[in-house]
Amino acid sequence: MTEEFKIIQEQNTRCQKNTLSFVLSPTREDGRNLTKQKLTELTQKFIKEMQLKERQAIAFVHRDRAHTHVHLYVNRIGFDGKAYNDSFIGKRSQLAAENVAKDISLTTAREVQLEKELDSIKVRLEIKNIHQKVMENERPKTLDGYIKAMQKRDVEVIPVINKADRLQGFRLEYQGRNFKASEVHRSMSGGKIMGQLSQNRGMAKPKEVGKSVQLLGKTVEMSTNLATSIAKNILKKAIKRTIDRGIGY
Repeated sequence: MTEEFKIIQEQNTRCQKNTLSFVLSPTREDGRNLTKQKLTELTQKFIKEMQLKERQAIAFVHRDRAHTHVHLYVNRIGFDGKAYNDSFIGKRSQLAAENVAKDISLTTAREVQLEKELDSIKVRLEIKNIHQKVMENERPKTLDGYIKAMQKRDVEVIPVINKADRLQGFRLEYQGRNFKASEVHRSMSGGKIMGQLSQNRGMAKPKEVGKSVQLLGKTVEMSTNLATSIAKNILKKAIKRTIDRGIGY
């Protein structure tokens, strides 16, 4: 087949990248139910949608993994010797695949992405609710206490240590999903979590914030950014309390 491609490609020596490659990848659920005939239909409709009909093409079905998919190779040079215009081919192939999936009642990439986004929102909301309950009910005063309280509720708090061996923030893992703390909610950045813990210990002034913290029985230096963020959050809380009491600046 490669030799047959070359015979046609010799008609256009100016074109260097003369073979187009695509991977048609249905969802795992759809792939398990697709027959040879259905996979053939999928491939042919994609070729038509991309306006590649008047060209040599060969496709291989891979079922050696759980995810059935089709590898499609198309001669960029047509029988007339002209090269296929591959401008924006990535976007055009995505749109073609979307149209074909809708046409033969398969799950589209957009639907898969939307499902992932909705699942992400649900998991992040659950983490935020757990965090709020821990802070309101248990009011942990130390980072270790917070980590243990979250762990009891199946949320793993993972300290992020930078190249300078300093604590710079946290990641949170729950139900197989892993997020930066600030991705869960803006109120859960490393600085805000640490600031809340400091306030639970009775620290009310930014100057009381130290440069280190006890983490799993060890003293760990905090990054400058994290320490600054903690101080800013304590200051904001102090200003808010003052305003709420009716004392102006």
